[in-house]
Parts: sequence; structure tokens; C-alpha cells
Amino acid sequence: MSPLFAHLHDWVWLVPGLPLIAVVINGARVLLGHAQGDAAEPLTARLSSLAAFGGLLLMLAIDAMALSQGAPGHRVLGHWFGSGNWAATLSFMLDPLSLTLATLTALIGWLVVRFSANYLHREAGFHRFFIGLAFFLAGIQLVLLAGNGLLAFVGWEMCGVSSFLLIGYAWHRPVATGNALFAFITNRGGDAGFLLGLGLAAAWLGGFEWTALANANQISVVNDRLLVIGFVIAALAKSAQLPFSAWISRALEGPTPSSAIFYGAVMVHAGVYLMLRLEPLLVQVPDVMFGLAVVGALTAIYAWLCGLVQTDVKSALIFATLFQVSLMFVAIGLGWTTLALVHLCLHAGWRLWQFLVAPSWLVLTRQRPAPPPAWLRNNVLLYTVAVQRFWLDKLTQTLLVEPTVAFSRDLRGLEEHFIDHAIGQPGQGKAVHHERPLVVADGLPGRLLASASDTLQHIEYRLLLRGKGGTAEKLLHRAGAYLRTLENLLEQPRYLMMAVMATFVVIL
Repeated sequence: MSPLFAHLHDWVWLVPGLPLIAVVINGARVLLGHAQGDAAEPLTARLSSLAAFGGLLLMLAIDAMALSQGAPGHRVLGHWFGSGNWAATLSFMLDPLSLTLATLTALIGWLVVRFSANYLHREAGFHRFFIGLAFFLAGIQLVLLAGNGLLAFVGWEMCGVSSFLLIGYAWHRPVATGNALFAFITNRGGDAGFLLGLGLAAAWLGGFEWTALANANQISVVNDRLLVIGFVIAALAKSAQLPFSAWISRALEGPTPSSAIFYGAVMVHAGVYLMLRLEPLLVQVPDVMFGLAVVGALTAIYAWLCGLVQTDVKSALIFATLFQVSLMFVAIGLGWTTLALVHLCLHAGWRLWQFLVAPSWLVLTRQRPAPPPAWLRNNVLLYTVAVQRFWLDKLTQTLLVEPTVAFSRDLRGLEEHFIDHAIGQPGQGKAVHHERPLVVADGLPGRLLASASDTLQHIEYRLLLRGKGGTAEKLLHRAGAYLRTLENLLEQPRYLMMAVMATFVVIL
């Protein structure tokens, strides 16, 4: 085997790296004004497609090598940074779990990119969509292939940012931007749980490597439970499990291809992957596993009832997705991790196809959606609860989103009314004196500088710029008179001889 193929797994960083390269190139083209109009669309789509296809080919090659030689496992490619007794590495996990899901994701990503090229033709945000989609592909592959929790968290946040941007794709519509903000704020609760888990891992285990987390039996059961709970919260939020379920129905404002890959096939399963990755840690806390199964069962009931009363195809599909993902959490909670993995792979492929054909669903089926079952229609209370989606949207809006928005509004008011007045704002200065309109200042530092400048200008005027008879001129004339007197004295012979004798004395 050639050296290139022998070390092929060391090039796994290109799987998330290639989409990032596409992001940089397409972003530069947009900033430079080279990505405008219909003529620029093919190049944008082609770059994104090549990046996705390149990642797919690389994953297939690594898979083939793993089948013949065994999975490489945990690979450390470099040092990132460190502090004290722990260090963050650029490591990747190439085990059957990561290889399977990364390959599936690469295939799905390439298919969605190819589909989007025609679907979004002549859309105003065509280039912006492909930049966001490529950024998501880089983030999700980083989550799946990262060998440590810190690197996975970077990809986790990349997915969140791209999700926010694509939900708010139609930024001129208040509904789209509002739903993007709703989903973004809700998912920050899960991110807090992820950070909690990373912080506890750094404190108790001395690092973030998945291998260290898998062998966390050296810490106490209480600490183990706290560590697991942080990651469980992150998984529940990302996969829209209760009590974080409200955001996923609002995430459908984005274009259909982004809905397919984000909430149908890939990102909604990120929480399931995180739990599968931490399976060795989960089995040490059976009570947390039981709680995971309970939350999954409750979310399944919620999704099932809400899905029965939906009248549009994308909403029906999203609740069907939520129902299936909830069953995966139930399987993980019961210890059936292999079943959960198989379920994930099959569901991702099937749901991707359903979402992509959703705009043509009525044409393909030639029939209207089935009405809710009679037993649900006849039960007024249960029907109302299902239609209102258990009032979870309202509760999340009232208890989480509105306080966050109000807090940010208060911070903005504090900045505008106090901080800006104290330190000033660039370009907002006012003239210090009406007689000198060019001297402007804003804020306390600006006014102090203007005052100092005024003082220096006054001194300059008094000493130098006052004209004939000024203080500076008088002082210079007086100093010149003293110097001329001294010169005249030195020119006299007796003083000249004294100077010569003094020189000889010094020399001798």
C-alpha cells in the first residue's frame, strides 16, 4: 500500500475542511461583487457540490480502509491549546459509529446541495443559502468526527449559527426572523448544558477526549451523574425533546432543502449521536438512562397528538420526525443503542426524501391529507390540547424568549442612555465651542481631550501666534541681548587670554 493510502485517515480533517473552503471562496466572491445574477449561480453551486462530493469520496475511502484493516479509532493530529494540567487537541474519532454517520451525512449533504441548485434558482438569497449550507456541513461533520468534546462543541455551535441564518433566510419577513430568534434562544439552553459537561470534564478528568469520558469510572457516582446531565440537556435541546420541543415547528421558515437536511435528516439527530457517543458514561448512571427513556416517551406522545391535527405537509413531517427521534431516545434509555443507530440511519434517508418532495406532495399523491381520527375530534379537550400543541410554544415564548429579548432590550437602553453618553460614540460628536465648529467631541474622554486641546491651543496662541510684541518675542529678544553681551565680553583681549589660560590649566 502506498504511503498516501496508508495515512489516509490523517486527512479526515478535510471532510469538514472542504465545505469551509467553499464558504470562504463563495463568501469572498459575494463581498467582491463577483457573485451576482443568474450567471454566477452555477459556480457557487458547483463549488459547494465539489466540496460535499469531495468529503463523501474521502469518507468512502476511509470506510474501505477501515473494512480491510480495522477502524483507526481515536486519532490525534495536533495540539490546539492547553492550560495547566489539561490540553485541547485536534483529534478525530474514526470508529464504526462516527464513520457510519459521517458517511451518511456526507451523502445526504451532497444530495441536498445538488437538489438546491435547481430549487433555489433565481432566488435573491441563492449565494447566501449555499454559504450557510456549506457552513452547516462543516459543523455537523466536525460534531460527528471530533475526537473530543471541545472540538465537537465548535461544530455544535457552527450548526446552531447556520440554522439561525437559514431559518431567517427570508430576513425581510418578521415571522421568519422571529422564529429564527425563537429557535436560537431555545437552543442556547442546550449549549449551556454542553458547556457544563465540558467544564466538569476538564475539572474532574483533566481533558475533553471522548476516550477519557468513556472511562470516567474513576470519579464518584454523584460527579458522574452531574457530568452526564450536562450532555443530556444538550442532546435534548438539539433534538427538540421536551421541554425544548417548541422550537422545531418554528424552524420550518427556511427553504425546503434546509428543512430536509436540518430537521428531517441530520441536525435533529445530533442529540441522538451525542448520547450514542457517551454510551459508556450513560450506563454508569441507570437513573439518568431511565429519565432519558421517560422524556423520549413523553415527547413521542406530544409529537403523535400534535401531528394528527396538522394541515400542512411540512408541519406533519416535522412532528413525524420528532416522534421517530423520541423513539430513538427511548431505545437509548433502555440500552438498545444498536437499534437506535439503525433506526437513525433508516429514518434519516426516508425523511430526507419526504421533505424534498414535500412541495409536490399533493401532486404526487393526488389526494388531500386525512382528517384527524374521530376519537380525537370528538374529544374536545384533547383536540384543543393537540391543536394548541400543549401550549408549549406560548410557555417557551413567555418563560424564555420574552425575558431574553427584554434583557437584551434593557442592555441596549443602558448602552444608549448611559454608556454612550459616558464614553461617546464614533461619529456622533458635537462642537465644543460654537466659534470653532471643527473641534468636535462626544463622551467624557472626548470632552477631556477637547479641553486639553483647547488649553494647548491657548498656550500656543499666547506664546507663539500672538504677533509682534507677544510674550515669546519679548523673551527671545531679552535672551538675545544677554547672549550679545556675553559675546562682546569674550571678544575683549583680557577675557580671551583668561580663556586660553584656563584651557591650559585643564589640559595640564
